[in-house]
Amino acid sequence: MDELMEVHVPTLEQTLKTHVETMQAPERLKEAMLYSLDAGGKRIRPLLLIATAGSYKPVTTAAYQLGATVEMVHTYSLIHDDLPSMDNDDTRRGKPTNHKVFGEALAILAGDALLTESFSLIGNMSEETLPPRDALYLSRRLTEASGATGMVGGQVADLEAENRTVTLEELEWIHRQKTAALLTFAVEAGGVLGEAPREDITRLRHFAEEVGIAFQIKDDLLDVEGSESTIGKPVGSDEHNHKSTYPGLLSVDEAKRKLHTHIERAEHALQSLTVPAPDLFAVLSYMESRDR
Repeated sequence: MDELMEVHVPTLEQTLKTHVETMQAPERLKEAMLYSLDAGGKRIRPLLLIATAGSYKPVTTAAYQLGATVEMVHTYSLIHDDLPSMDNDDTRRGKPTNHKVFGEALAILAGDALLTESFSLIGNMSEETLPPRDALYLSRRLTEASGATGMVGGQVADLEAENRTVTLEELEWIHRQKTAALLTFAVEAGGVLGEAPREDITRLRHFAEEVGIAFQIKDDLLDVEGSESTIGKPVGSDEHNHKSTYPGLLSVDEAKRKLHTHIERAEHALQSLTVPAPDLFAVLSYMESRDR
């Protein structure tokens, strides 16, 4: 995972920065967008996209552009999640949250701009890097993954689950929408870009869905057992906000066992691909062992 980040993250970061800096938009808005984009983070979603595409073909500029698209959507969601009306967080990745620096109104607008610019980035990719048919398909899939039928719908269900007991099935549905949907888009986009066989696209989607649930379980565990200095925000915020979590529903030990089960299922999906995927295995290994 460290090698994957070392090779690809610098180009990804430059792609994000260049796109925002060259926008014809108010400077303060661009400053707010870059503030959250530059906050760092694991870049798991674009790395999954790049690793998937690279399993089938050499990594090209298109992989970084699509990776930037996914990261902009993810960053928009974090800005909005941190707002007082949502999770009311003061820090993110060890820095003051966007609304603490720029105010709520500009934070909301910075999130809006990141979301809409993600579709602009796909639409403006040249025919040589992304055929129009694939651009149209991926735009539709990103809409599904990030909107009312995906991440936004999952976020609403997550809010509605506060202060009440949910079943394991309800909790998994929430996180398949809220967390796994965008991860699945990233992996599928990598497969489309790499021209993976149709049967592999199906296997990659299954891999990503399992990874999405594993990622959320690990997040929930870190909120209980993690270090604030490492994860960059206060621990225990889920309990404080009365959120439904896997450790809260199952116990910490049972949540860890469930995490391992989803990791094993994801491994099985990778093993069934028609190509080796060492970078995807590296990301998967990181998922289970990460401490932030």
